[in-house]
Amino acid sequence: MAKIYVTDEAGGNAVPFLRGILTRSLSDAGLMFDQAYKVASAIRERLDDAGSITNEELRELVRGYLSEHFPPAVVESYIAVSSPVGSVTVRNAEGEDQSFSRIEHLRCLAACGLSEEQARKASTMILDALAAQQRWQVTSAELRELTYYCLNTHFGERAAERYRVWMEFNQSGRPLILLIGGSSGSGKSSVATELAHRLGIVRTQSTDMLREVMRMMIPERLLPVLHRSSFEAWKALPVNAEDEADPDVLLAAGYLRQMELLMVPCEAVIGRAIRERVSLILEGVHVHPGMLERLEDLSDAVVVHIMLGVLKPEDLRQRLWGRGREAPERGTKSDRDSFERIWRLQAFLLSEADRTGTPILINEDTEQATDLVLRTVVDILARGESWGRERGDGNTARA
Repeated sequence: MAKIYVTDEAGGNAVPFLRGILTRSLSDAGLMFDQAYKVASAIRERLDDAGSITNEELRELVRGYLSEHFPPAVVESYIAVSSPVGSVTVRNAEGEDQSFSRIEHLRCLAACGLSEEQARKASTMILDALAAQQRWQVTSAELRELTYYCLNTHFGERAAERYRVWMEFNQSGRPLILLIGGSSGSGKSSVATELAHRLGIVRTQSTDMLREVMRMMIPERLLPVLHRSSFEAWKALPVNAEDEADPDVLLAAGYLRQMELLMVPCEAVIGRAIRERVSLILEGVHVHPGMLERLEDLSDAVVVHIMLGVLKPEDLRQRLWGRGREAPERGTKSDRDSFERIWRLQAFLLSEADRTGTPILINEDTEQATDLVLRTVVDILARGESWGRERGDGNTARA
């Protein structure tokens, strides 16, 4: 491809067109990285033989492409972040100036429970207000105040209060340890991935991966219970155990034995995150509701434990079948006995969550479940406590 140069409106300061720069602008407008990169690549193809293009022509080309392929809110967001008139500079408490980061602003708005579209709308309104006042430099405190006012006016007092709580937590420097449990097919991995994106948490860990590492280190002949699925671990218990317990007790005993083995690496992962003061999402079937009772040194970390569930057997069956089709290596046996055990294991986990006062969120849709987890986290932060240290009434919500 021939090299394309981008010039300012006066015709000078020509610089090469770089997809990475356009990708960053599109990411600041709220697109996921892979979406932003695809758009930048498509724009590069349209510029194939152009030779040169002005900044305004490039912005117009991108706006046109976004209008063809994305909702109006995305276009408005791109217009706001790509405006050539006075990009906003934010001065922090230490007196350092930084360019306004749209993507970080959207993350903060998402943390208070706004949908992606609502977050973009709020961020655009705030930038428009600053542009109307010709304010190209604000302090971080002024930006927070303006955001709080916008949320309180257009999205309600609870959204504004959640934003205030989340920003105070961000400034505290305290790590967030988010524990997400649930049976196979409850959507733990999907929700954890979405939460990591929205909150900007780079450290995530699954108990399945920890179990796989342990399996590589410890042969099956030495520790057979470790090499079974969580809902079949009971089969590796002592032979006479089957004669001494009913099926539900056996299922729980096998799971708990496997969970006990996984507690060591789980504690290590959590402990390191706390020592390094970085936030962590730990998800998996082995994230038992009683895990918090086992953790001794939490320092000043904020620990939130969530249990996901699926209430309808057919919904869970469809999730397990879909997971096996899309990712065969993660597939779960589809026979009736296996499903019944998974369903019974979920009943046990939800019962344990209710016993320990762990919030139970019914996952019917990943995006809605993610929104509900975010609201739950911020509500817990507002109470100034780490959920699970003291048992209380179960808190069940539907997403």
